[in-house]
Amino acid sequence: MCFARAVTLVSCYENSGPLHAQEMFRKTFNSLPHFRQLCALPARLQNTQAAQVPAPAEPEDIDVIEQRILKHPDYFQVHNLFTVRDLFNARVHFGHKEGSLDDRMRPYLYGSRLGHLIFDLDKTAAHLRDALNVVAHIAFRDGIILFFNRNALNAHLVEQKAKEAGEFSHTRFWRGGIFTNANVQFHAVTRLPDLCIFLNTQNNVLAQHTAVRDAAKMSIPTVGIVDSNCNPNLITYPVPGNDDSPAAVELYCNLFKEAIWRGKRKRRELLGLPPLDEAQLKAGRSRAPKASQS
Repeated sequence: MCFARAVTLVSCYENSGPLHAQEMFRKTFNSLPHFRQLCALPARLQNTQAAQVPAPAEPEDIDVIEQRILKHPDYFQVHNLFTVRDLFNARVHFGHKEGSLDDRMRPYLYGSRLGHLIFDLDKTAAHLRDALNVVAHIAFRDGIILFFNRNALNAHLVEQKAKEAGEFSHTRFWRGGIFTNANVQFHAVTRLPDLCIFLNTQNNVLAQHTAVRDAAKMSIPTVGIVDSNCNPNLITYPVPGNDDSPAAVELYCNLFKEAIWRGKRKRRELLGLPPLDEAQLKAGRSRAPKASQS
């Protein structure tokens, strides 16, 4: 455009004289954009391009994420881990004989058959899902989980499943004072578990497991499988069901293990760590590092 106007000015100068050419040159120069307008044009283009590209979001703090997850009713989707049919096939509904009933277990019963008490599996499923949700949250927060069992028939199974979950187990005689007097027992400041899971809550037919009482004294939350002859009052999250059958205990262990895995996988995902693998968990306890405090 500027070249065409220059040619026009030259032709006017040749045909009309210098005065007329000067007047035409002045009008053409005034119509051209100012220098500051030409300099501002690239800046406007840069601002438009910068507005189109979104700024990278800052990583969310792990404490904020934990608070949001706590408000979710079932963040780890533990409700789909089992069905009532799975509980029935594992014989979770079988209780002890009618004569051994603890009156505090009556609300969880459906009835009796051939002298044996039968649990209401709908109530058992609801309590078990609540317990699994708590277990997943404790694992997500990198808490220490301790499995308990006093039945020699299922001791090895409980120990193996706890090891596969990357947690701890105790299947022998429980010496009193380990929780309540830990600093003296171990001669050092000892971190107590963040959750205790009791696959059975009895030391024998008559006496309750001593660790149930000790955990209650130290305000340690507990999940416990309570049979028809048990006292559920000291258990934070009681799960009514059969605590003797190997099939039932194996089902409980698998469910708790999967809930722990889901919590740990989600924590490592949010911290940007490599995913867990089963071989690593079986080799020993694997804990996610604490998030750095910025």
